Amino acid sequence: MGKLIIPASYHNPLDVRQTEHGIKFVKDAFQLSLSSELRLRRLTAPLFVLRGLGINDDLNGVERAVTFPVKDLGDAKAEVVHSLAKWKRLALQENGLQPGYGIYTDMNAIRADEELDNLHSLYVDQWDWEAVITKEQRTTAFLKSVVRRIYATLKRTEFLTCEFFDSLKPFLPEEVHFIHAQELLDRYPDLTPHERENAICKEYGAVFIIGIGGKLSDGNKHDGRAPDYDDWSTPGEDGRLGLNGDLLIWYPVLERSVELSSMGIRVDPTSLHRQLELEGKLEREQLYFHQRLLKGELPLSVGGGIGQSRVCMIMLHKAHVGEIQASIWPEDMKEQCRKAGILLI
Repeated sequence: MGKLIIPASYHNPLDVRQTEHGIKFVKDAFQLSLSSELRLRRLTAPLFVLRGLGINDDLNGVERAVTFPVKDLGDAKAEVVHSLAKWKRLALQENGLQPGYGIYTDMNAIRADEELDNLHSLYVDQWDWEAVITKEQRTTAFLKSVVRRIYATLKRTEFLTCEFFDSLKPFLPEEVHFIHAQELLDRYPDLTPHERENAICKEYGAVFIIGIGGKLSDGNKHDGRAPDYDDWSTPGEDGRLGLNGDLLIWYPVLERSVELSSMGIRVDPTSLHRQLELEGKLEREQLYFHQRLLKGELPLSVGGGIGQSRVCMIMLHKAHVGEIQASIWPEDMKEQCRKAGILLI
């Protein structure tokens, strides 16, 4: 179990009925705004995919996918998705979308190896989105422009939610601050990556950390990233590696940083090969998804995932993601939360 945070003198701002109303309100408001802001069409997404096609996301490469045999397919193995990072790119091609347009979907997943705490659950729900871009848009400047539009959607949703519930007051800052993971390491050389995130988010309120997945000057990565969707090895305009990143905010209820979105410009054939080579995983080039990408059959794209339960959690000022979603929690965690007035669904 991960470390549980019990805020001092926690006051639950909404009762159970108001919370359920609030969850629907936040989700409806956010996805409507997001689809309009980024010109995204909604698609229905799979809960599972066949193993061996290279479509499922392997996250940091150590998480186990939930698998099961499919009787009518000769007991071929299916996997519950970890995310839809690669599936969405196939969907862009199949739907014939042009640059400037994209898709979004409700992604539901099971991550059995997750360490459970205030922010992490076995059940993962995201707005997964992906949009077609041009070769000229594969730049840090374009990435930042997309991040600002997503942050504007968060701000708009916060305003509407606080108008709907008088007991809630806005706390997100007006602007999002950008910093590269190497710059963050240079600034806080004696802190761990998580401690660096807390420090920078406490100072600015909302931060996008660029360059997640590649090694920094100390030989370590700020955080892991699979080698076959985000482009973390191509230099941006400033010369630093990475066309991807994480969007985090400082959350006063828990007094810590909270990651709301992981996103980036996706690999092209050149960066896919380079990153697979760096990670010692060139054998993936024989998989269905990778073959199509290397042959130039898939569009260039930008995309990411935005945590639905986490967005609802911060918009409704909750202390635990279990106040937003129904999941399974350790008995001692449930008891500690109950005593603190944190009502897990």
